[in-house]
Amino acid sequence: MTVTIATLGFPRIGPRRELKHALEARWAGKTSESELLDAASGLRTAAWARQKALGADWLPSNDFSLYDHVLDTSLMLGAIPDRYRSAAGEAGLATYFAMARGTTGDDDGCGHAHGSVTACEMTKWFDTNYHYLVPELAAGQKLALNRLKIVDEYREAKAQGFETRPVLLGPVTWLSLAKGRGVDPFDMLDEVLGLYAAILGQLAHAGAEWVQIDEPVLVLDLDEKQRRALTRAYARLSRAGPKLMLTTYFGGLGENLSFAAALPVAGLHVDLVRAPGQLDPLLKAAPKTMLLSLGVIDGRNVWRADLDVLLDRLAPIAATRDLVLAPSCSLLHVPVDLALESKLGDVAEWLAFAVQKVEELSVLKRALNDGRASVAGELDKASRANADRRASPRVHDPEVAARTAAVTDAMYERRSGLGERIAAQAAVLDLPAFPTTTIGSFPQTAEVRNARARRNRGELDGAAYEAFLREETARTIAWQEEIGLDMLVHGEFERNDMVQYFGEQLSGFAFTVNGWVQSYGSRCVRPPILFGDVSRPQPMTVEWWRYAQSLTTKPMKGMLTGPVTILNWSFVRDDQSREASCRQIALAIRDEVVDLEAAGCKAIQIDEAALREGLPLRRRDWEAYLDWAVACFRLSAAGVADATQIHTHMCYSEFNDILPAIGAMDADVISIETARSQMELLEGFAAYRYPGAIGPGVYDIHAPRVPGEEEMVTLMRLAQLHLKPEQLWVNPDCGLKTRKWDEVKPAIEAMVAAARTLRTAA
Repeated sequence: MTVTIATLGFPRIGPRRELKHALEARWAGKTSESELLDAASGLRTAAWARQKALGADWLPSNDFSLYDHVLDTSLMLGAIPDRYRSAAGEAGLATYFAMARGTTGDDDGCGHAHGSVTACEMTKWFDTNYHYLVPELAAGQKLALNRLKIVDEYREAKAQGFETRPVLLGPVTWLSLAKGRGVDPFDMLDEVLGLYAAILGQLAHAGAEWVQIDEPVLVLDLDEKQRRALTRAYARLSRAGPKLMLTTYFGGLGENLSFAAALPVAGLHVDLVRAPGQLDPLLKAAPKTMLLSLGVIDGRNVWRADLDVLLDRLAPIAATRDLVLAPSCSLLHVPVDLALESKLGDVAEWLAFAVQKVEELSVLKRALNDGRASVAGELDKASRANADRRASPRVHDPEVAARTAAVTDAMYERRSGLGERIAAQAAVLDLPAFPTTTIGSFPQTAEVRNARARRNRGELDGAAYEAFLREETARTIAWQEEIGLDMLVHGEFERNDMVQYFGEQLSGFAFTVNGWVQSYGSRCVRPPILFGDVSRPQPMTVEWWRYAQSLTTKPMKGMLTGPVTILNWSFVRDDQSREASCRQIALAIRDEVVDLEAAGCKAIQIDEAALREGLPLRRRDWEAYLDWAVACFRLSAAGVADATQIHTHMCYSEFNDILPAIGAMDADVISIETARSQMELLEGFAAYRYPGAIGPGVYDIHAPRVPGEEEMVTLMRLAQLHLKPEQLWVNPDCGLKTRKWDEVKPAIEAMVAAARTLRTAA
């Protein structure tokens, strides 16, 4: 019996975010389309070569994307909404980026001038912080194969001497993610399957022996429509050409295990990190002829694996059947290479990034094929590192444990109900109808980023850097006053990231220099590494808030990131429950909230952008998660008086199925993303009878397009179909950090004008 190793996908962005820089140079018109494509080709070649050198036997192709693999699939199938066909003509890169980013009425930065269109809706990929573009299907729409990137990249790899296993998003998952406009996406199943069969046929003709076909929908609660679709799909596709490795991840198959194992595919991949208990049932259910791919290395987190424990578990299986060992999912979700880090100290020994995870797989393969003695040194190093982590005094803080144990029920409750708080806040804040605000950040320009980089390199001293930040803050506040925003923010120029900024000031976190992961398109983040108990040594934002408020008589929001979002956007320790870590963070944020109020702050925003993201994939697990997640938010927020207004912000998630939990958070004001969905989310809030105030986003900040006043007024009038005017705030979808001032200024000015129009009409 033989053990081989596979990678299901490798980080696309490059070790130093080469993809981000290539994309943004193209969008800015500084490079040509061919230069962008050359840079992408170079990244693909480097990734294949590196994985092969690390010992991977099964290399992926088509795991690379210029923006998003779901969008790639939509374009390949010809699922292109009419608004992009008219805007961009032939479905090439111009169409692709129009769907991803929208377009203005001017040149799109790719050499194409066309009309103003909104981008496709964007939301979170299962329970990750990766965002995908939602496929759109319309009644009467005809699909047709468009750009066979998957075939092109297989041939590209083969021409360079790399035999790969192309990665294809499965048809049932793609249809499950799609939104139908006047049509049920599954009504198009036969048409979609015909296209998939043609794709597989072309791959077979090109020489592909295997195709990895991803159906993460199999780890969800499937309905009968999805089950029937899966049965029909694989009855047909299994005969279309290459052998299929049906790939599942992000959780266990559960009651779908026997069903999946019975599908007529040549191989099945399962996630044994999220669902280790499914191994034994899988071995009983899977035919002996089915090649099993076991996801034993965590593709979602950065901790070293316990290789000895894995070998004890795998050795008896490897003695009886061929196995493929793999990460639990694509390595898209972890940084590229730990070797690029120089400032992690002893924490580095506890970690594994994408490169190191392939190395771990290689050690497992050699141990199982050649005996443990062949890798004794590697196994000993891993064992010692894990033992050092368990014993480290940096991980456990008795004072944090004692404080967490002392939390009382009263600490989760505001002093009065929402009605009394609304009256108290109105008296203090004196805001007009349809009050305007922004979500927190303003553009982090090249000047801001350069000043931060110079400070980090020691080229700018602390006093000069602070003076620069104060000037940026003062200028931004003056502009907000000038255009007439009602509740101001200071702009967050001192902050590198909404999670990292706080983590750097809390105990228990470590930070990388090059630990980037893709969030969407060219947007990359460096998640903090939560390795130990969390506490707040000193105030984190009070002095910046105090300075900002001194510059205006208008209310200045205090801006914080909430405990659940800090947790969900970090690489979280795996030696205690997520709930326990979240409560520790909540107490630290509570201290900051109380200190802001004591300094005079009357409105404090505690962002929980990632609360929905952490929702378990199975409904049976939702209640337990939401109970502790909501409790942690309340614990962070409930220490203030009635007159202090608590805001929260959520973005790019489907909220309707968790509205009772959002209501239970007991925030005074919630701002949400709604611009791309045309206020669709508000239908659920109305049906739930959400009692608090809501700021539905009227400006999609994830695209360069600038909406006008009329468009925003139209969106707010749609909002009034669902909510009372007195409940409504007017704001962008999200923070403005990634946008340019020449986009932000006209958009926010139009937003303020829209609010004035609404007040006049009220």
